[in-house]
Amino acid sequence: MHRHEEEEVRSLGRGRSAKKREAKAIEELAQRLTEITASELGKLPKSPELSTEIELARSTKGNSSRKRQIKHLAGVLRDHEEQRVAIEAALDGQSVMQRQESLAFHHLEELRDRLCAVDTFSAALTEVRTLYPQLDDGKLARLAGSVHEHNDKKAAREIFRRLRKAEEINDV
Repeated sequence: MHRHEEEEVRSLGRGRSAKKREAKAIEELAQRLTEITASELGKLPKSPELSTEIELARSTKGNSSRKRQIKHLAGVLRDHEEQRVAIEAALDGQSVMQRQESLAFHHLEELRDRLCAVDTFSAALTEVRTLYPQLDDGKLARLAGSVHEHNDKKAAREIFRRLRKAEEINDV
């Protein structure tokens, strides 16, 4: 290869380093496919051949043989670029959804904790009234009072259940 052609290849991002980064990314995808749950795996778009290879890599037990099988799976993914791109897109979509669900869950926990703390109770109750007008704020106040006075864990769990149910109603 002449020097000019070599520079042109590098400017297009297909130099040796770019190829290594791409190979590493595909290998990391193959590793990720062996670690996700079976239900998540079932939702991914894949051919029967790719499914067989993924299951084989997932079921391989020995450390070095598992690494070898993951490298083989990465090679199969390279051969099926359309499926690989679709799988990556699906996994990225799942990650975004999981993050959103996690943030919503943590928000509800934080709101419950503020309801259960004496000093932040009134501000949290005002927030609950605006966010969830369908919620019985009198019942929430009684449950929070039980937590304040008796450190009632059951009441705290009930507050969370009510907040989560109200959140589900708002999402519909």
